[in-house]
Amino acid sequence: MESVTRGGTRWKRFALVMVPSVAATAAIGIGLAQGALAASFSISGQEFKVKAQKLEGTDFVQYGSVAQGKTLDGKDFAAPVAVSGFKTATITNMCQSVVTPDVPFIGNVTLELRAGQDPKNPVKATDLYLDVSDLEADAEFKTIDIGVAAGSLQEGKEKGFPGIQPGTRANPHGFGQRADGAVLTNVEQKAWATTAGTFKLSGLKLKLHRGTDKECFKG
Repeated sequence: MESVTRGGTRWKRFALVMVPSVAATAAIGIGLAQGALAASFSISGQEFKVKAQKLEGTDFVQYGSVAQGKTLDGKDFAAPVAVSGFKTATITNMCQSVVTPDVPFIGNVTLELRAGQDPKNPVKATDLYLDVSDLEADAEFKTIDIGVAAGSLQEGKEKGFPGIQPGTRANPHGFGQRADGAVLTNVEQKAWATTAGTFKLSGLKLKLHRGTDKECFKG
């Protein structure tokens, strides 16, 4: 397949959101959710940050949608997102962080999670979907098709592409795109949720820190 890069290989602040995040949060006392590792991850009404040295994915699709849910205090929220899907993905040197503010008697607390630091043993995921609001990365795509109707992405699922995630709120006539493969490097993203059929975290390390100095990146 021919490798296609539109507008140069460096796409800073690119609107595509394709970086896997890890399913994790932690219980450290009042105001924090119970910790878990799973194939589905979201934090009530809160974004989390993910940084990765490299992401390689196959059978990529993307379309616009709305993330909806409830905050920790029970209020409804909605946020526009770009949902990105991969049939398979590997991530090298991944960091995920989320800040829980104003924990009683403690203050701000940052959960830091790292995995796939060995390039020979990266994080691996299948049937991966991401609800992301912001991304910085250098990106390269293989055989990309931009501007297809989102509804046609579901039809493409029969050909091996992930298609539209079940239960996702998406306009079938809205904007979509797909590619046979994608490589992203120097990735920094903010996401609302991640789901995956499988998620293998090699070399998993999880730590809790007071304050916000240990976020994966600033901003």
